[in-house]
Amino acid sequence: MCRFSSRGSARLASRVTSSRPGFGLRRRVPALLLLLTGAPLAAASPGDWTNWRGAGNDGVSHETGLPATWSQEGENLVWKNLTVTGRSAPIVMNGRVYLLCREGSGIHERERLVCLNADTGELAWQVPLEVFHTTIPNTRVGWTSPVGDPETGCVYGHSTGGLVFCADASGKIVWSHSLTEEYNRISGYGGRLQSPTLDGDLVIVGMLNASWGDQAGGGHRLVAFDKRTGNVVWWSKPGGKPQDTIYSTPVVAEINGQRLLIGGGADGYVYAVQAQTGKPVWQFQLCKLAVNVSPVVYKNRVYVSHGEDNVDNTVMGRLTCIDATGTGDVSKTHEVWRVDGLGAGYASPATLDGRIYVIDNSAFLFCLDADSGKEIWRHKLGKVGKGSPVLADGKIYATEVNSHFLILENSPSGAKLLDEETFTDDKGGVVDVYGSPAIANGRVYFATDSGVYCLGSKQPRPSPVVGAIPPPQKAPDGAATAMLLAYPADVLLKPGTSATFVARAYDAQGRLIGDVKPAWSGKLPRTTLSADGTLAVGADHPGGVGVIEAKVGELTATARVRIAAHPPFAQDFDAIEAGKFPPHWIGAGGKFAVAEKDGQRVLVKKTENPSLARGDIYMSVPELSGYTVRADVCAAKKSRNLPDMGLIANRYRFELMGNTQKMRLVSWVPAPRIQQVLPFSFKEDEWFSMKLRVDVKGDVALVRGKVWKRGESEPADWSITLEDPIGHRQGAPGLYGFSLAEIFYDNVAVTPNE
Repeated sequence: MCRFSSRGSARLASRVTSSRPGFGLRRRVPALLLLLTGAPLAAASPGDWTNWRGAGNDGVSHETGLPATWSQEGENLVWKNLTVTGRSAPIVMNGRVYLLCREGSGIHERERLVCLNADTGELAWQVPLEVFHTTIPNTRVGWTSPVGDPETGCVYGHSTGGLVFCADASGKIVWSHSLTEEYNRISGYGGRLQSPTLDGDLVIVGMLNASWGDQAGGGHRLVAFDKRTGNVVWWSKPGGKPQDTIYSTPVVAEINGQRLLIGGGADGYVYAVQAQTGKPVWQFQLCKLAVNVSPVVYKNRVYVSHGEDNVDNTVMGRLTCIDATGTGDVSKTHEVWRVDGLGAGYASPATLDGRIYVIDNSAFLFCLDADSGKEIWRHKLGKVGKGSPVLADGKIYATEVNSHFLILENSPSGAKLLDEETFTDDKGGVVDVYGSPAIANGRVYFATDSGVYCLGSKQPRPSPVVGAIPPPQKAPDGAATAMLLAYPADVLLKPGTSATFVARAYDAQGRLIGDVKPAWSGKLPRTTLSADGTLAVGADHPGGVGVIEAKVGELTATARVRIAAHPPFAQDFDAIEAGKFPPHWIGAGGKFAVAEKDGQRVLVKKTENPSLARGDIYMSVPELSGYTVRADVCAAKKSRNLPDMGLIANRYRFELMGNTQKMRLVSWVPAPRIQQVLPFSFKEDEWFSMKLRVDVKGDVALVRGKVWKRGESEPADWSITLEDPIGHRQGAPGLYGFSLAEIFYDNVAVTPNE
């Protein structure tokens, strides 16, 4: 029986009474599904806190009657849930608390989106999120915060494994994208990932990536998804060469009538783009490395800090005020003031009543005048500051990494400590407290590595939202078209499928005018493009990439199209020009190329750039399941080092490890959550044939690898096997290599399991 399928898994998150909630990847689902799945379409409660910095993106709540003191034993404690822990900030919407966090240990360790009852703290449901294709270790899982949408009741997240997803109010997945397998997202060891930003109908996520075409080079890019369907609306690359990974979450602000998305860049710049189009507006160089702090906006000014090397002196750290009304590079023209030596590289500022509040890396809380930057007062919170402050009811709610949650009185002359709680684990050790609190309906919610806490009123007190960012507005009647976007802006298609594109017009300020009728053109072999913008892919298409263009008058817009080969398929590289590679293979650019070896063409893992020593290629769509990957591999040697090389299937890796002379099956390498390792000897310039097969039955994945000398008969038995009780249900097939020595691949094939 053939168990191969290209459809998303039907396994969906369920109520906690289920034996095991699951995660289904249904990628592009019509908006009608929001009704069919029972997601509430009513607006959120007035006092909700639907993103990690509050309604105004400024770390401020205007609620009153909030607690000045509390205790873990009961004073002003509404509830605590010690079965859920977290490192990021929670959000609160429609009587629920949402949080991304780590769960389990050992083989059962992974990430999850949890939904708690806001009144009781009880777990309502959870969405397990397996971790894969990342160098982020288990200690750094759950750094991002979700964002909630009051219009649909849906919650959006960015997982450690690279899934950007939409979950409805019952925990069902409406759509999802695998950023690594689709766009070659790059994630470093430090776990720096950007939380999503919601603006109107857009869910915007930033990442480092390098894929194909105009994204062939590595860069820090923003991608905006349609919140209902998951379709890509726009891409933007506002900065230059990345200097580090990044977790600055951009904020939305109205500046002189223009709606901007403002954030920190991986190149050391602060950038602003039009929120609804992604068009770059201005940039400002702040430091030499990545800007990880999220900015705050007050009266057409942007306040942002860093804790790294400055660009124009030897002092570490700076808080800067930027005039946000400029265009182009405003580094030398739009700095209003600066405070050198204020090293706040983690915590984002808050602003209230003409003052800026920021916590530096050494846990000093500073209060400064927003107009001049003059220090008004400072207060020592502890030793390490990473959580961002929240201001409300004349108080400051703050965290200190080493086990502390603090409440301070906020007065013109200084801060006065009202309450300080210290958390300890079951062995009396330190409990990390990284995230910021959320304030909603008379209560304060926050997470620690030992539990989630709710303080304040026993009965919720809905209150009006003050200072919220207004929703985006359409262009006024008669507005002139200044820009076109093709929608969807990026599609991943299979042979025998089609996609229909539309052109959207925007005015000079980035406001939507509406759909327009363009002339469509494009050159993608074995496809047809109709006048209405429908692109049909031939059933025998071998895979490829290209763009189609919409033109209205002198204005043009392009949409990126990647056509992924669908199994069964094979690739021997004989027909590919030297120096090239299959263009639809994501992750190959800059790391792999076809070359001559022993009189034939093969794919080579290159060695010119030591920073690109590790390479993963993804050859098809991430929804595949029930297949086998096969390839011939051969290792070169550099100095005394042999490479690691192998295959990828269903988010598992089968590798031959050169320096340790072993073979390994593994998932989530930095943990590793599950692996099987056996001895295996090989030398340089020896060709081997490898096979990796994954079969999924229920929740269990049976993963099997086989290796033998090329040219010899394939052995009947598998060389190595593991059984994963919480198996990956799907994933793109691929190739893997890690080394400063060359690796050669040939005769690659992907076939359905029989």
